[in-house]
Amino acid sequence: MIRCRYAYAWLLVCLQSAAVPGPAQEVEVARLPEAVAELIAQPRYRSAHWGILAVDLETGRPLAQLNPEKLFGPASVTKLYSVAAAWLTFGPEHRFRTVVYSTGTIDEDGTLAGNLILYPQGDLTLGGRTLPDGSIAYTNSDHIYAGGTSRTELTDVDPLQGLRRLAQQLRERGLRRLDGDVVVDDRYFAPAESTGSGPRQVTPVMINDNLIDLIIEPGPVGKPARVRWRPELAGFVVDNQVVTLSDRRATRVRLIVEGPYRVRLLGTIAAGQKPIVHVYEVPSPNDFARALFIQVLREAGIRVPASPLARNRRSLLPPEATRDRLEPLAELIGPPFVEEARLILKVSHNLHASALPLLLAVRHGARSLTDGLLLQGEVLRKLGVPVDQISLGSGAGGSRADCVTPAATVALLERMYRRDDYEQFKRCLPVLGVDGTLHDVIEPDHPAVGHVFAKTGTYYVRDGLNGRSFLTAKALAGYVETRTGRTVAFAVFVNRVRLAAVAIDQVSRDLARIAAAFYEMY
Repeated sequence: MIRCRYAYAWLLVCLQSAAVPGPAQEVEVARLPEAVAELIAQPRYRSAHWGILAVDLETGRPLAQLNPEKLFGPASVTKLYSVAAAWLTFGPEHRFRTVVYSTGTIDEDGTLAGNLILYPQGDLTLGGRTLPDGSIAYTNSDHIYAGGTSRTELTDVDPLQGLRRLAQQLRERGLRRLDGDVVVDDRYFAPAESTGSGPRQVTPVMINDNLIDLIIEPGPVGKPARVRWRPELAGFVVDNQVVTLSDRRATRVRLIVEGPYRVRLLGTIAAGQKPIVHVYEVPSPNDFARALFIQVLREAGIRVPASPLARNRRSLLPPEATRDRLEPLAELIGPPFVEEARLILKVSHNLHASALPLLLAVRHGARSLTDGLLLQGEVLRKLGVPVDQISLGSGAGGSRADCVTPAATVALLERMYRRDDYEQFKRCLPVLGVDGTLHDVIEPDHPAVGHVFAKTGTYYVRDGLNGRSFLTAKALAGYVETRTGRTVAFAVFVNRVRLAAVAIDQVSRDLARIAAAFYEMY
C-alpha cells in the first residue's frame, strides 16, 4: 500500500534526478533511496521544495540527488561556509587576545593617573566559557535561544572569569587605585547586526553574549518564585511577579523590558518545575562591559572612583597609532579557534557566526561586514567552492540574500575532507543522537547514532494572514560514516513548509531520518 501510494511521487523524483547531473567528473544518474523518496513525498510536504545530494567521498560518485544545482535557503547551514573560511584564514590553533592598556603609568603607591582601557581583539567569549583544559563550554540548548523554557542549559563557567583574570593581573602589576576612567576600546571592527534569532548586536566586546541570564525557580506554593541572574550587574532591576502554583501545567513566565536594565517577570511557575531561563539583551555592550570590568576591579581590591553606571566615553580613547605603541598591562589569551568553531557549529551560535566575516575583514586590514563577506568569498573560491553559483549576505544564515545549492555545499564539505585537519573540523559538527542541535532528533538506539556529523539549519517566519508560522528553510549538511565504511558528504534542504501541516521538530526528525538512511543504505 505504501509503495502504491507514493508511486507517482517516486516517478517524479526519478525524472527530476535524472535531469540534473551531479558534481562528479563523470556524469552519472543517481536515484534517491526509496525510503527518502517516500519520506519527502508525504502529504505534509506537498508545498515544499527539496534539494538533496549525497556523494561518496572516496570515488566522487553521486549516490543520491534531487535538484543539486538549484538554489535553496540554507538557514544555519550557512555557518559551514563562514566557519570554513575563518578556519582557512586563521587556522584551528589560532588564539585571539584581549589586552588592557593605559594612558598613564602606575606610581610607587600603586596609583594610575590615567585611563584604564579594555581592548578586545577577536575573542568572542572573552574567557567566559573557558574550561580548565582550555576548551570552550557549551550545552545542547544554548542560552542565546532562551525564551522561558526549561530546555535551556547554562554552562557552569563564570561569565566574568576572563575579566577577573585581567583584574588579577593588574593587581599583580601593583595597581591599587585608578584616578582616571575605565574605557572599552571598541575599534577592532565596525559593529554590525546579527542575523537569525538570539542577540542582535555584533560588537568587538561581548560579555556573556551581551546577555543577562535570568533563572526562575519555584518557591513555596502561593509564594513568589525565586529569581537570580548572571552576571550580577549593579543597577539591574528585576520586578518579580511570578507566583508558584501546585499545578504542574501552570508554568508560563513572560519577560517584559520596562527600560534600560529594568525588566518585569510575569506569570506562574509550577512547584517542582525545573528552573527556566529568560535572557535580557543589554542595550549597550560597551557600557555593559565597562560596568562589569569596574565591578571585578573593585572585587580584586583596586579602588575605582569611576561610576559603573556611567556611559563608555570613547572620546577618551587615544589615536590607534598611539595605542599600538603602548605596552599592555594585562593580557588574556583566548582558546584556539577550533574551540570557537565547535561552539558555533554545535549550538548554531548566530551571534558568533555573524562576527566571523568581520574577523576576516580585520585580518586583511578592513573593518566592515561588506569587506568581510567579499574576503570570505575569495577564501572559499580558492578552496574550490563554486561561490559564483551561490549568494550569502551573512555569516549565520538569517539574511534574505542567503541561498546555496546542494552541489556547492557538498563541494565545500569535500574540500574540507581532503585537508589534514579534517578530523578536527568534523568533530566540531553536531553528532546525530549525541550532542548539539542533533542530540535529540532520532531514537537513542538507532544504528546511525554517532555516525552522522552535520550542521542543522532552521529559519521560520510569522504567517500573519493565517496566524501561524511558516518554515522558509530547514537544512542538514555534513558527513555520514556509513555501515559499510564509506564516508559520504551530503546536503539536504527543504524550503517552504506550512507549519499547520507539520511542526518544526517533525521536520528535524525527517531530515535526520534521511541522513540515517544514507548510513544504512551505503
